[in-house]
Amino acid sequence: MRITPKDILGCAAVPAIAIVATLAFVSCQGPNKQPGPAASLRKVTISYPLDQTLFPADIAAPTFHWRDASPGVSQWRISVNFADGAPMEFRAAQTSWAPEPDQWTTIKKRSAESDATVTIQGVTRPDGGTVVSSGEVSIRTSRHEVGAPIFYREVNLPFSDAIKDPSTIRWRFGSVSSRLQPPIILEKLPVCGNCHSFTSDGRTLAMDVDYANSKGSYVITQVAQDMTLATSDVITWNDYKKEDGEQTFGLLSQISPDGRFVLSTVKDKSVFVAMPELAYSQLFFPVRGILAVHRRDTKSFHALPGADDPQYVQSNPCWSPDGKTVVFARSKAHDFAHTKGEILLTREQSKEFAVDGKPFKFDLYALPFNDGSGGEPKPLEGASNNGMSNYFPKYSPDGKWIVFCKSRNYMLLQPDSKLYIIPSAGGRARALRCNTDNMNSWHSWSPNGKWLVFSSKANTPYTQLFLTHIDDNGQSTPPVVLDRFTSPKAAANIPEFINASSQAIVRINQKFMDDHSMVRVGDQFFRAGDANRAIPEYRKALEMNPKNAEAQRKLGFLLYNVKREYSKGMTHLAEALRLSPNDPRAHHDIGMAMLHQMKLAKGVEHLTQAVKTMPPNMPPQYDPVRMRLALARGLLAQKDAKQAAGLLAATIKLGPENPFVHYQMGIALAMLGQKDNSLAYYKRAMILAHKAGETDLITKIQAKMQR
Repeated sequence: MRITPKDILGCAAVPAIAIVATLAFVSCQGPNKQPGPAASLRKVTISYPLDQTLFPADIAAPTFHWRDASPGVSQWRISVNFADGAPMEFRAAQTSWAPEPDQWTTIKKRSAESDATVTIQGVTRPDGGTVVSSGEVSIRTSRHEVGAPIFYREVNLPFSDAIKDPSTIRWRFGSVSSRLQPPIILEKLPVCGNCHSFTSDGRTLAMDVDYANSKGSYVITQVAQDMTLATSDVITWNDYKKEDGEQTFGLLSQISPDGRFVLSTVKDKSVFVAMPELAYSQLFFPVRGILAVHRRDTKSFHALPGADDPQYVQSNPCWSPDGKTVVFARSKAHDFAHTKGEILLTREQSKEFAVDGKPFKFDLYALPFNDGSGGEPKPLEGASNNGMSNYFPKYSPDGKWIVFCKSRNYMLLQPDSKLYIIPSAGGRARALRCNTDNMNSWHSWSPNGKWLVFSSKANTPYTQLFLTHIDDNGQSTPPVVLDRFTSPKAAANIPEFINASSQAIVRINQKFMDDHSMVRVGDQFFRAGDANRAIPEYRKALEMNPKNAEAQRKLGFLLYNVKREYSKGMTHLAEALRLSPNDPRAHHDIGMAMLHQMKLAKGVEHLTQAVKTMPPNMPPQYDPVRMRLALARGLLAQKDAKQAAGLLAATIKLGPENPFVHYQMGIALAMLGQKDNSLAYYKRAMILAHKAGETDLITKIQAKMQR
């Protein structure tokens, strides 16, 4: 059942009429010569649709694709044969064909609940000729409509680009019955927006957003044609036990079917690593966290008993249609003791997973919700203890089934991820027939319970959306690609059916951006080394609030160190320190600038204050070894070798493999007249410098040792 990139071209925004411009409708009494014996015909491989594909009653015309390497073929004859009488025939001058809307309407009507056979034959001349190749598939039209529009996210790849500039992420909303690409309803959001969910009546939207100074922000608002995401609609998961000072990301949140509650992962920690392959350019899964409940009427937060054990990571919750049961993914929590205070772990911090491929698997557990009182979690039979990773459960609207993802490891964006179905109470898991060969994930049931939309990379690294029909016995049909839903060079993911009309949402606007939000936007560019795009964002923050000390400091840092606009940079750094006189980062940045200006006493004063008060787990420019090394250089420049040597002795304990620390220690001891000790440190510095490939430092050490 594999569909390849060459088969479905992914021309999402191209109307079917453009594809069929070279086609002609011909009578069934065409002039083509009759073919010879079937055995003598070469094979036409129809790659889409697959044999026995079932189309929704309300879907727009698909594009048929085939391969034919037969020599001499200049045209193809398409015959659609029905059980009720005469066939319909068409011709194509290329290896793709899409019916006109009225033709497709007729095909759907005549193939309703009855197979139609589509035969494609290669002929040698446009005016007829001889049939030299042939292939066929059967299709059918379901009596069931999809009956609801799809809300989904469109992301540029690789994911690192989207993370660097979240304003490129778009949200679309539309119906499978339209011949046009679903319109963009939300775009140019300068902060990250992630998982979303709707209430069962389609009247309330809830979505992860970055707002103010909290990655755990979450917006809950009423659905309308012209919607606004306002500050008054934003909550933050950091309000759960905020007294402990731990930040929360707020992962994979879900609003309850009736809209009274929201569940999310809190006190979380996740592997969050950019990967080199375009199709799978992000490794993301939680390794720590519990489930918390937000009760909307009381605006309160509390842990969900039964899903709040710190020994486990408990994430990815899913509500039963009646809101009485929660199914969630659970695994033994992984200990990252060396990353205290950090939520998203880098490649270096999670090397055992991102580089070494250490296994990490999830099981699905079911838990009674009991209006937030929880209960005893129990493993879900068929989706647990199977040696695989099980995640993304979704109940059917009638509560009869659960469809979930299964892969060897991890969660999200797994090439081997397949969709499985089990009875909602648990039971034997069956792989859905719609599964493709390359990632099947992010699925949602239509409100009528007849169709499932899901994402796959079967045809292209840029994820597409597909449909499959689910019957009363939980059996699915071959995948139907929603090729019009995909934009070039963008992945379509997190699709969700909404119980509403296709015009229920026309535009979503945001009015919750403040100065903290703009700082977060600037930070994305700062971390990516893009000062030219970071600087305007920090300036926007200061236009909103000139007293934002963080924006002042970061703008000053970039102006001074990157743009070499020293006077302007110092002005902003000084203002940052005035606004936040106890900020060790401001002391560090000013101290470094003072050393650069050879104002040694002032530089040493500020760096001393920074070293004394800088907390752990700071960004690389505030690494404790680097900071102490900078202070030592300042002390040596002041000829204070004794204090520098004492500082460097302590610094060597923090960074024993850092060649620069040993080199500076050699200088300090030489200034103190301890030539032998100095030479020993130079030699050690030389060994470490060779190991690290620091050629410039090697030259400096050699010069010192020759004196």
